[in-house]
Amino acid sequence: MKKIEIQVSGMHCTSCAVNIERSLSKINGVKDATVNYATEKATVHVEDDFNDSKKLAETVEKAGYKAIVHDLNSTLGEGHIHHDHVHLVFKKFVWAAILGLPLAIIMILSLISKDLLMPITPFVGLISLILATPVQFILGAQFYKGMYSGLKNHTFNMDSLIAIGTSAAYFYSVFNYLNFVFKNETFFSREMIDGLYFETSALLIAFVLLGKFLEAKAKAKTNEAVKKLVGLQAKTARVIINGKSVDVPIEQVKVGDLVLVRPGEKIPVDGIITKGQSALDESMVTGESMPVEKTVGDKVIGSTINKTGAFEFRAEKVGTETLLSQIIKFVEDAQSSKAPIQAFADKISAIFVPSVMAIAVITFLIWFFAFGAGFEAAMLYATAVLVIACPCALCLATPTAIMVGTGLGAQNGILIKGGEPLEIAHKIEVIVFDKTGTLTEGKIVVTDIIGNNILPIAASLEYGSEHPLAQAIIDRAKLDHIKLSEIKNFQAIPGQGVVGFINNQQYFLGNRKLISKNKIDFDQTEMEKMENTGKTVMILANKQKVLGLIAVADKVKPTAKEAVKKLKTKGIEIYMLTGDNQKTAEAIASEIGVDHVLAEVLPQDKANEIKKLQSQKKVVAMIGDGINDAPALAQADLGIAMGSGTDVALETGQIVIIKNNPLDIINAINLSNATFKKIKQNLFFALFYNTLGIPIAAGAFVWLGLNLRPEFAGLAMALSSVSVITSSLLLKNFKTTK
Repeated sequence: MKKIEIQVSGMHCTSCAVNIERSLSKINGVKDATVNYATEKATVHVEDDFNDSKKLAETVEKAGYKAIVHDLNSTLGEGHIHHDHVHLVFKKFVWAAILGLPLAIIMILSLISKDLLMPITPFVGLISLILATPVQFILGAQFYKGMYSGLKNHTFNMDSLIAIGTSAAYFYSVFNYLNFVFKNETFFSREMIDGLYFETSALLIAFVLLGKFLEAKAKAKTNEAVKKLVGLQAKTARVIINGKSVDVPIEQVKVGDLVLVRPGEKIPVDGIITKGQSALDESMVTGESMPVEKTVGDKVIGSTINKTGAFEFRAEKVGTETLLSQIIKFVEDAQSSKAPIQAFADKISAIFVPSVMAIAVITFLIWFFAFGAGFEAAMLYATAVLVIACPCALCLATPTAIMVGTGLGAQNGILIKGGEPLEIAHKIEVIVFDKTGTLTEGKIVVTDIIGNNILPIAASLEYGSEHPLAQAIIDRAKLDHIKLSEIKNFQAIPGQGVVGFINNQQYFLGNRKLISKNKIDFDQTEMEKMENTGKTVMILANKQKVLGLIAVADKVKPTAKEAVKKLKTKGIEIYMLTGDNQKTAEAIASEIGVDHVLAEVLPQDKANEIKKLQSQKKVVAMIGDGINDAPALAQADLGIAMGSGTDVALETGQIVIIKNNPLDIINAINLSNATFKKIKQNLFFALFYNTLGIPIAAGAFVWLGLNLRPEFAGLAMALSSVSVITSSLLLKNFKTTK
C-alpha cells in the first residue's frame, strides 16, 4: 500500500468526517480512509498501482467539501487552504452581525417601550423578514448541510440543533407574518405584529458563526509548527564543482555532492565531514546548549549552525531524507493521529434533539386531538417547545468557558490553546520533562573555580572567542570586574582548547587531550567528582603543572525541584527525557528528584519514547522547548512548551508556559481542570433551563395558570445564555499557586 494525504476544508462536525470516509472507501483501489476533523486531513491508503489521486479530491468535493491533495515530498504551500477557510467564516460572521444588528435594536426597543418604534412600526415585519432571510438561508446554509450530513450517518449533531431551532423561530415568524398579510391584504401594520421571532434566528446564527470563526482560527494554527520547521531549512548550498564552490538551490543538492560550509552558516543537508573541523551549534535540533566538536568522519545535521571553522562534507541525505524533514513528518503524523476533543454538546444533542422533536410533536397532537384546541393554539405550544430548546446556551457553554479560562491563563503567563488541553489535563498520569531549557536554565555558566587567581588568566585566554564555553568564562570575569591581560601567540586547537602567552609565560586551557598532549601530569580526582555531577571541566596549566580547574554547567532552575515535588503529590509519575549523556542526566535528575531518566535519546526517537509510555495505557504529558521536542510534544496526549523555547515547540505545544517557570506547569494543569469542570457545569445549566422550560412550554402547567408563549420561551432561552456566561465569568475567581 501507499499513503495519500488530502487537506479538507468545509467540514462542520465529526459527522462530515464520517461521511467523507465512507465516500472515499467506496473508490476502487482504496484500502482504507481516515479523516481527522481536528486537523482537517484525510489519510488514504491505496494499492501500489493506484495513481488517480485527482479522483480522491473529486470524490471529497462531490460530497460537498474542498480538497487539496498533498505532495508528500513537500510541506510547503499547504497553509493557504486554512487561511481561505478562516477568512470565509469571518466574512460570514461579519455579514450576519450587520444584518442582525438592526433586528437586535428593534427587539431591545420593543422591550423598553413599543412607543419608541412608532416611526417604523408599519415596516418592522417586512424589514425583519428581509434581514433575517439571507442570514437563515445563505449565511446559515452550512448548518443545514451539517444536519444533512448527520442524518445520512443516522445521528444528530450541534448543526442539527441550530438548524431546527432557528428554523422553528424563522418559519413560525414567516407563518405569522404571512397570515397577517393575507388577512389584511397589506405588508404593513399600524401595530407590532404578534409572534415574530426573526431576531431570535438571525442573532443565534451570528453568535454561532463567531464560535465557528474562533474554532477555524485555532485549527489553522495546527500547521504553524510545520511551517516554522520548513522555515529553518537553508535555502542554498555551496557545492564544490570542478574544484570551485558554486551556490545552488537546496533542492538541487544530490547525494554524494561535496559541500563547503563557512563559519556562521547553516549546514544545508545531512552528511559526513571530509575535510576540516569545527564546533557546531546543534541546539536547534538536539536542544542541548553545549557546542559539538566535529572533525573528519563525523556526521553533520542539516539546518544546524557552523560556529568556528570552515569545512567540507559529503551529502548523505537530501530532501525528505534529512533529519529535519523527518522531524517535520513526525510532527505531522503525531498531530494527525490525535482524536479531536470529545464534543460534549454533540453527544448531548444526539439524544436531546430527537427527544425535543418528539416532545414537540406529542405536544401538538395532545392539544389538537385530546384537548380539542385549534391548529394555531396547538402549533403555539409545539413551537414554544422548539424555541425554548433552541441551543443558544448549549452553543455558548464551551466557548465562553474557554475564552474566560484561556484569558485568565494568559494574564498569568499560561497560554492554553483551545478545548483539547482542557479535556486531557485532568487525566494526566505521566509527565515527561525535557532537560535543557525546561528543568535547567539552558545557558552555560561557571559553577566552580578551583585554584588561586586562575579566572583572570582563563578569561584573558578566551577573550574574543565565540565558543559557548569561552563565553561562560568571559561572562563570569565581567561579573567579577576582572581586568584582562594581553595575549600573545594565541592558538585555538579544535576539539582540545586554547594556548597563549601572558607576560612571556605559556598557558594551556582545555580538556584532557590538550593537557595530555603537552605531557602535563595532574591528579584527576577532583575533576572526575565534578564530571560525575554533570559538569564540563576545563583545565588551566602552564608548562610545569596544572594551576586549577574551571567547571561550567547548565544550572537547574530554582523552582524545578519544588515543581517536581508538587506534581508527585498529585500522583503523577515524572520522567526526564534528554539527548544528553547518561551521567549528566542522572546527576540533574538526582538533584531535582526525578525518578525515571531516559538519556542519550536521539531527536527522532523522543516521540517513540512517548509512544512506549502511552502503550502502557497511560495518559502522558510532554514538556519541552526545542525543535527536537516538537515530535514528542505532538505525540503526547498533552504537549506543554516553555516560553523561552523555539517557535516550533511553542506552536506544537498545546499549553505554553510564558515565564519559563516549572511551577506554572502546576498552575496550567489546575487552570485546565477548573476550565474543563466549568464547561461541564455550563452544559448542565444550559440543559437545566431547557429541561425546566420544556414542560412549561408544552402547557403541562396551564391548569395552574402557568403558560409559556413562544415569545416568553425566547426570553427564557436568552436567560439561559446569561446564566452560562455568568457561570463562565466565575472562573475569574481561580487563584494560581505562587
